Formats: sequence, structure tokens, C-alpha cells
Amino acid sequence: MNIYDFTVTLENGTTYSLDKYKGHPMIIVNTATKCGLAPQFEQLEELYERYQSQGLVILGFPSNQFKQEVATASDAAQVCRTTYGVTFPMHQIIDVNGSNADPLFEYLKKQAPGTLSNAIKWNFTKFLVDKDGNVVERFAPKTIPIKMIDSIEAVL
Repeated sequence: MNIYDFTVTLENGTTYSLDKYKGHPMIIVNTATKCGLAPQFEQLEELYERYQSQGLVILGFPSNQFKQEVATASDAAQVCRTTYGVTFPMHQIIDVNGSNADPLFEYLKKQAPGTLSNAIKWNFTKFLVDKDGNVVERFAPKTIPIKMIDSIEAVL
């Protein structure tokens, strides 16, 4: 099993395989539009605009497990676009922990364990995946995206 074996669903209900990003580095992040860390959307978008031409893909996955997300995935995506200017793909609202956790996030947590536990501790946990589909680094929720530049450039 690798990252390319997973299927995900965009906020509009379109399902696709992560295989479409084979050869591209990715940042996969759990998000919440009502979280105090939501301004990170702006820096994630800056990174996307800066490195997209070099192949970087950023994938946002809203989660309401910390009770800080709006009701629907389309509403969450709309907030991201209108408030923060997000143009990278946003997906369906998912669980990142527990018995209903999305399989992609179960995989990410196993590949890049957290401190003390593998659980996602808060919104905006970010996973960096290299061009070969290897999960190379996990960034804490409070790590602002701009601090990821050295790691991003290493996988480009």
C-alpha cells in the first residue's frame, strides 16, 4: 500500500485516485474554517502559487472533529476561496481520528507518527509527501506553512 492507492473525494463529490499526482510532491492538510489557525490558509495558498509550477500539490481536507468546521464541504470550500483566496483542491469533510477516520489519514499517521501518539491533535496538521509518494515529514498544527519552505524545496 502507498499514497497512490487512496481514493479521495472533492468538495463537489467528484472522487479520484491520488495516483493522478504521481511524480508530484504534495502537502496534505486537515483544515477547519472556524479554527484560530485558519489564517494558515493564506500561507498555504502562497506556497501553492509559488511552487505549483514546479509540481507542488496542496490538498485540503476539512474535518469537524475539533468542532470548528461549517456544516458542508461546499460551504467550507467557499469560505476558503472567498476569505483566504484558496485555489488548491478542497475535499469532503472527513474524520481524521477514531473508528471513522479516513483511510488516507490513517495511512499518513502511520507513516509519520506524531509526538507521544499518532493521533491528529488539532486542525492544520500538515504532511509532506515527496515525488515518489513517500510521507517525509509531519508538521504540527502551529507550524506556520512558510516554515516548511526548506522541506518543500528539498522534495521538489
